[in-house]
Amino acid sequence: MKKRFFKAIAKVNKVILPSFTKKGLDIAKANKLQLAIIGWRAFVTKNSLN
Repeated sequence: MKKRFFKAIAKVNKVILPSFTKKGLDIAKANKLQLAIIGWRAFVTKNSLN
């Protein structure tokens, strides 16, 4: 159930949240909001794969 929940959130994230890798964002120059989005996407991806 948990895995299915995170897979659904991952699909929503893909549509709504921006992809910083496609934009070529340097993580060292990212602001706090961008870092929070990167962290959230990593957390959701990690939990959807487990």
